[in-house]
Amino acid sequence: MLDRLEHALRARPERPAVLSATRTGATRVSATRGELVELADAYAAALHARGLRPGDTVGVAVRPGPRALAVLLALWRLGLRGAVLDPGAGAEVLRARLALARPALVLADAAAQAVAGWARTLARRARLELPELAGLGPVATVGPRLPGCAPALGTGAPRTGVPVYGGTDAADAVIVFTSGTTSRPRAVVHSRAGLAAGMDTVAALFTAGPADPAAGGRCAEPVLGGTFFVLVPSLTRGAPVALPARSPAVLARQLRRLRPRDTYLTPPQLRDALGAGARFGGRVWTGSAPASAALLDRVRAAGADEAWGVYALTELFPAAAVESREKAAFTGAGDLVGAPLPGVRAVADGDGQLLLAGPAARDRYLGERPDPWVRTGDRARLDGAGRIVLEGRCKDMVLRRAENIYPGLYEPGLHVPGVELGVLVGVPAGDGDERLVAVVQPQRGVPEPALRAALSDPLRRMGTARPDALLFARIPLSGRSRKPDRAAASELAAGLLAAGRGGPA
Repeated sequence: MLDRLEHALRARPERPAVLSATRTGATRVSATRGELVELADAYAAALHARGLRPGDTVGVAVRPGPRALAVLLALWRLGLRGAVLDPGAGAEVLRARLALARPALVLADAAAQAVAGWARTLARRARLELPELAGLGPVATVGPRLPGCAPALGTGAPRTGVPVYGGTDAADAVIVFTSGTTSRPRAVVHSRAGLAAGMDTVAALFTAGPADPAAGGRCAEPVLGGTFFVLVPSLTRGAPVALPARSPAVLARQLRRLRPRDTYLTPPQLRDALGAGARFGGRVWTGSAPASAALLDRVRAAGADEAWGVYALTELFPAAAVESREKAAFTGAGDLVGAPLPGVRAVADGDGQLLLAGPAARDRYLGERPDPWVRTGDRARLDGAGRIVLEGRCKDMVLRRAENIYPGLYEPGLHVPGVELGVLVGVPAGDGDERLVAVVQPQRGVPEPALRAALSDPLRRMGTARPDALLFARIPLSGRSRKPDRAAASELAAGLLAAGRGGPA
């Protein structure tokens, strides 16, 4: 896919590639296709001139956008291994895991260097943290330099004689650090073949729209999304990609003006956009955190033709997908995330944990042996149609009166109309026992008494798993995907109950 992308970019260099939005939501071209490939050529020449060779590791701390994509293309072309230094993973995780694969060079933009340096205290408040980059290896700045930044990577190195990698597809392509998919943080290693397979799967989901003769018969309708798994397949098929605005109000205006055929936003981005009055069209995709049937239905009610939830992990992206109408029609216990996508194998082990395998699965964890099966940490079952139904995280079990309760089995019942987000958490009750508490975040303007009445029947149907208490509060989020922070929600619930807040469920 990355090889095809480079050829596609060179074919129509004058066309827009990466778009952004002004405060009014108007579209602005951040890079044309030609500018993107020119930048990738320059980065590849600079890295080769520094003596980097296939198999070397390069740390990458560059915000998503044209420069980050150009860095990825340059690393791919040279056969280098990129280690994504995500500030959401945490400094200690990155420092400890990179000891196994010390970077020959760290590429960082000015923002990443600020997070690792002078702005560290401010960044921690947003739960962003990077180790001192110079302690990981030599550092070069990508993009504009600010005072105190490392020397620039430079873009003037000779481009003649820069080789194109011709080795095995089994070689490492990227290392991604994760703190949310397993019981202990790990570094996920994807091979070149695995990375390409994942992008091919996404491309099959994002099928091309009406052919545009000016785009060489490929789709030229814009796509909105900021991840590599959206950028690469979309650009390859000829579609420009718009990076989502950070402000919900600006994002709502951006959607209205851009009218993308496909939109990919995380569930928190969707909730924020809906709260700002966003209208959608075409197909909307969401993943990286749980997406309830109620949220997907809200997206369709806001104008989308289709609203899809994508089940994916750092170790295997994507694994399954389900459209809102199919998800809403599911009446069983648990969270339906859809049938495994082509090539993905899914089984449950003896403890009920979901295991996944397939061409797009990670090769291994850094410092460990290859393993074809990804242990997801999710309890799940396959229904009669072979679809994956999640029953909760294995580690999130609540023990109440000697009964094991898995929140994921029952949380979908909390998402009645008017609920923004809902979780079930355990609060210590002494002697090793726990109280089960439902923490519900209302949508803006929805009165709590009306929600309590709407929740009475779903709570009753939970039977022996009925919560001991119901609280209305804003649910804490964590990590780069802004998933519900269950530990923080449990602490919040304990504090509110101690203060006399909340009532029986």
